[in-house]
Amino acid sequence: MATDRFYDVLILGSGLAGLSLALRIPETLTVAILAKRDLLEGNTLYAQGGISAVLDPADTLESHVQDTLDAGAGLCDGTVVRQVVERGPANIAWLRDQGVNFTRDEGTGAYHLTQEGGHSRRRVVHATDATGRAVAEALGEQVRRASHLAVFEQHIAIDLIRGRPDGGSPRCLGAYVLNRRSGRVETFRARFVVLATGGASKVYLYTSNPDVATGDGIAMGWRAGCRVANLEFMQFHPTCLYHPQAKSFLITEALRGEGAKLRLPDGSAFMAHFDLREELAPRDIVARAIDHEMKRLGLDCVYLDIRHQPGEFLRDHFPTVQARCLDYGIDMTRDLIPIVPAAHYTCGGIMTGPQARTDLTGLYAVGETAYTGLHGANRMASNSLLECLVLAEQAALDIAVRAADWPPPPPVRSWDESRVTDSDEEVVVSHNWDELRRFMWDYVGIVRTTKRLERAKRRVDVLRHEILEYYSHFRIGNDLLELRNLVEVADLIIRCALTRRESRGLHYTLDFPFRDDTFQRHPTVLIPDRYCPDPDLWPIR
Repeated sequence: MATDRFYDVLILGSGLAGLSLALRIPETLTVAILAKRDLLEGNTLYAQGGISAVLDPADTLESHVQDTLDAGAGLCDGTVVRQVVERGPANIAWLRDQGVNFTRDEGTGAYHLTQEGGHSRRRVVHATDATGRAVAEALGEQVRRASHLAVFEQHIAIDLIRGRPDGGSPRCLGAYVLNRRSGRVETFRARFVVLATGGASKVYLYTSNPDVATGDGIAMGWRAGCRVANLEFMQFHPTCLYHPQAKSFLITEALRGEGAKLRLPDGSAFMAHFDLREELAPRDIVARAIDHEMKRLGLDCVYLDIRHQPGEFLRDHFPTVQARCLDYGIDMTRDLIPIVPAAHYTCGGIMTGPQARTDLTGLYAVGETAYTGLHGANRMASNSLLECLVLAEQAALDIAVRAADWPPPPPVRSWDESRVTDSDEEVVVSHNWDELRRFMWDYVGIVRTTKRLERAKRRVDVLRHEILEYYSHFRIGNDLLELRNLVEVADLIIRCALTRRESRGLHYTLDFPFRDDTFQRHPTVLIPDRYCPDPDLWPIR
């Protein structure tokens, strides 16, 4: 039997963006938070480095703004950058009030700040090397205490529901949701819907992300009629642990902020050949340098060297990294750490305005799901969690204002499974999943060519057809839904990459190796067939 639920606000996703937004919604409004797995499972939980904000009296907002603009390679929206940077200190204070215990300097009691790639100063506040876990656990505890917040774990959204209840422009009315425990599809209606489902790095074979990062919000927003932008800019983190038993473990950039050097198997350092900032160059430069050396020498990995730091320092500042390395027989005080680049962050996404509104009336997007203009062609380290906080804050304020006269959605049709059957060939899903991630890694990775992208486009077209046919004939399950979303996002990434005929930031192509400020200094925007912009929003910029 179908279940029909109604809430004032429906939040799809339970990372920092979703949880912080929920906690800022007025208590007079009812809120549902949907989590694909457990409440805290997601990218936020595994974030190590920290959150960038101007907290040192010697630092300035202007410096943070300029560093962000420089890292974004000419594609950042300056207004959004300033908005996010200026709200940084207040949002760190808000996290502190929610119970997040950031690491303090033993001598002064002030926040201990680290420096990461692209930053000209120390401005990354952290909780040792497990900042994401500290933040997620603190906010998760607050969410579970709040009586107006309902948590639905093991629930994955299938698609957004859109309609024209007053005969006017399309509006988001809620979402169809698969209850993974019961296998039933439930209807969640809401006055406002928020996409906070994170990024899409699982579209690649090697990634630092957990299994839930399958681009669900980007795919659902696109299918509902929202524009996407800048999806060619997929960030590859330079340093993920290379070990046959280590799945998706990130070696935080903060090690390089404390002097760690990248070395070849013979012990020689190589970053000075690629950038004057060496190990503290932006991530795209460091990742390409590692990729270049691995291909040049036929290496499986390169190495990170932090042996100059005393053991006590490493235990105090990087306990998570040290413990995980020891699990695999690597002693950071004596051994080089084997590392490889891996897909890490989706810089593009659903286009939003400064209040996180999307093109579809009543629909918001926050966090890694959204394209705000903050990151441009490359995300600067530790700006991502900051963006989650600030845009969630803006969305909550906007929802609170609009809620006073925003009507509830009308009844909608229940999910219809009368024309589908149980699958008799689950191998189709697993095979297509594997093929997709492999050709995305080979053809749409750190270094691209037009020929590789065109080859990927042909393969993704075939897969999209196969997956749509499968989706149309059989009852849905979690793996099929994630695969359907991944192939949608893969297609969008390839289309964006083919459109950008230059090299800029995270997009590097051998066919067009130079930056072109004359013709390509603008976001790459794709418009869906169902596009119908919110009349209160257009134009977004």
